[in-house]
Amino acid sequence: MKVLVAPDKFAGTLTAVEAARAISTGWRRRKPDDEVVERPMADGGPGFVSVLHEALGGQILATSVRGPLGGDVPLSLLEAGDTIYIESAQACGLDLVDDRRPLEATTYGVGQALLAARDAGARRIIVGLGGSATNDGGAGLLAALGATADVPLDRGPEALVGITPIDLSPARERLAGLRIDTASDVGIGLLGMFGATKAFGPQKGLDDDGIQRVDALLDDLVVAACGPTPSQRGIADRKGAGAAGGLGFALMLLGATVISGIDLVADAAGIDELAAGVDLVVTGEGTYDFSSRDGKVVYGVAQRAAGAARPCIVIAGNVTVGSREMRAMGVESAYSMVDLVGAETALSDPHASLENLAARVARTWSF
Repeated sequence: MKVLVAPDKFAGTLTAVEAARAISTGWRRRKPDDEVVERPMADGGPGFVSVLHEALGGQILATSVRGPLGGDVPLSLLEAGDTIYIESAQACGLDLVDDRRPLEATTYGVGQALLAARDAGARRIIVGLGGSATNDGGAGLLAALGATADVPLDRGPEALVGITPIDLSPARERLAGLRIDTASDVGIGLLGMFGATKAFGPQKGLDDDGIQRVDALLDDLVVAACGPTPSQRGIADRKGAGAAGGLGFALMLLGATVISGIDLVADAAGIDELAAGVDLVVTGEGTYDFSSRDGKVVYGVAQRAAGAARPCIVIAGNVTVGSREMRAMGVESAYSMVDLVGAETALSDPHASLENLAARVARTWSF
């Protein structure tokens, strides 16, 4: 039997590469004669550059940028042909902060990464969005590229109080002639009940009052950058504007086009061709829930498996999706580490837990 293993990261515990290795090891332990092909996946968030490097080859360019709360952090650019890939989480990701301070956190480092890519000779820049500790609407990125206003743009959303029109022309001039795309799993807008702050503010440290405050500040940012009328403000409502706490919005102001992160990675990894040549596709993520349908790796891989008429199963840290929802996503069955070993062990020893779960699943699915 031939099996394709194509998981996302297990957030906070395993990278996509580590998850793929654990699943493959457990599967081979139970079924040593099976051929297991590993293809770690990403959708724009953490792991974006490493997964694409494994799929595309290319050259890693090392630099350093300002982190979300100050201080320098290392950042890797992937150069493949005339395209350079940036993983925004390396500049402003949640794993860079021990103390979550979303009112102060900035995306300034992502703007510095764009300049580094430009200086390295990129003709096209693809920015992976996801996993950010920031909720500044991309104001920090704009500041790093030279945009100016009458308030600081690089000190998080709290510093945007009283903002009046922003001069974006220096930022646009610095990126003139470059094609910029954003790759993410988030199709939401910037503001409101279904916007970035409401959806992802809590995981970044915002309480209910903080969510309302930051959303109002980002509304002021939209007026300053775009204008007050509905037609002028329309860019903030576009799908993807809310990605990475509004980084998508800032990049759209500079002419960026939104693309699907999972489709980009799946094409680079050759998932369609690989799926057509195996008997079973296995994917996975930390928490498999209903949000997994919104541009996430699990849904994207399942759709590619369906296109090749191959069954797809999910191995996850935790599963909260019912069988009906699974079928709607193209998934045959899903298996949970928490159900097998308990939440404490799944978190404290994720590699062994995932390996053991994969071995048990192989007993069911391998023939």
